[in-house]
Amino acid sequence: MDTTPQHPGVAVVTGASRGLGLELARALALEGRPLVITARDAAGLAAAEAELAALTTVAAPAGSVVDDAHRERLAAAAAALGGATLLVHNASTLTGYDLAGAPLPALADFPLPGLLETFEVNVLAPIALTQLLLPQLRARRGAVLAVSSDAAVEAYAGWGGYGASKAALDHAAAVLAAEEPDLAVWSVDPGDMRTRMHQEAFPGEDISDRPLPATVVPALLALLHDRPASGRYRAADLQAADLRDAARAGV
Repeated sequence: MDTTPQHPGVAVVTGASRGLGLELARALALEGRPLVITARDAAGLAAAEAELAALTTVAAPAGSVVDDAHRERLAAAAAALGGATLLVHNASTLTGYDLAGAPLPALADFPLPGLLETFEVNVLAPIALTQLLLPQLRARRGAVLAVSSDAAVEAYAGWGGYGASKAALDHAAAVLAAEEPDLAVWSVDPGDMRTRMHQEAFPGEDISDRPLPATVVPALLALLHDRPASGRYRAADLQAADLRDAARAGV
């Protein structure tokens, strides 16, 4: 009998050099999952790799998810580690260009190259990466987690490009769930967080009242462990349900 301990499976996490992506990667590493992490920030990604490599096996190719060759490298890295069982689409962009302290643009003024980049990063790249990893995920009845936003369902001035792209990502995830019933496919709205991206959206404002990304991770882990039906979830609702379950159990 094979008594070799079994790890929970390889997780591929995009946008993992900081924020929610890094915090989730840390939690997955603590569970013993081999990781394939990526981000455009090579220095930040290298720091993340050095930290996580003390906990698990890590492959960390730096690059942009919109690059075809880079996505192929991610899929190959996952296969080399044993095959992906989880794909987390966390990489995203607010506007597709550097705001440099400017406010989010109204749709009337949104530079079209930036809007195109927003949809490429937030929608097309996740779909393309999913296509590459589907054979691995299907073989392991894996899961896909797309990080969404309340801007996908609420109309906020200045958030038209980002919100529309996240709404498209939500719908793509819902269709994937219908087409791939053996997979779990979730979109999750993590809520406002104290991240660099959120600060860029509110230049000059104090966002210290927003929760840190680490506070959202338990809700995401509960999703992965409980494996509810595919669909769109709010982290706040998952956390509330977890608290109710704990109260019933007398924890």
